[in-house]
Amino acid sequence: MFLSADAERPRALAQEGFAVPESRFTYAVGKLALWSRAADAAPGEATLRAGRFHRLAIANPSPRPMARPRWKRSPLGLAEAVRPKLVEGASIAQAFQFAETGNAEFAFVALAQTIGKGGATWIVSPSLHAPIRQDAVLLKRGENNDAAKALLDFLKSGEARAIVERYGYGLEAAG
Repeated sequence: MFLSADAERPRALAQEGFAVPESRFTYAVGKLALWSRAADAAPGEATLRAGRFHRLAIANPSPRPMARPRWKRSPLGLAEAVRPKLVEGASIAQAFQFAETGNAEFAFVALAQTIGKGGATWIVSPSLHAPIRQDAVLLKRGENNDAAKALLDFLKSGEARAIVERYGYGLEAAG
């Protein structure tokens, strides 16, 4: 089986004959957040519009799904206003690190990264970015593997879905 942080790779595996097409499903949907290590930072639209911060960390453009969200429109119409304040990390993990170490006041990160970290978090509306679907698929070589099939079945269960949500992921993509 193959669990991916995107929907494209499992789809490609199925199309190329390496996976069982009908086994593919979305097991989680990533949530985008604006995060600050400062608990009183109040990240959100008003803070972004006010622009009273020095640095906003984002991930460098990349094919990785959470590296930089595919915005449906300019985030809150602020692209030009915040451009001089952007600090680009090589990955979403590095963008988070910039905010965690105080090198940036805010960072666009995966909500899952903020779980248990304290600080202040604003979940970005799914209407502002393309869904970040994370798919699973049964590989052809595991087609007769009962353990692989059982794990995929478990990922569809209520118990697994509760775990997915507890760790900052959604279950269905909006829009």
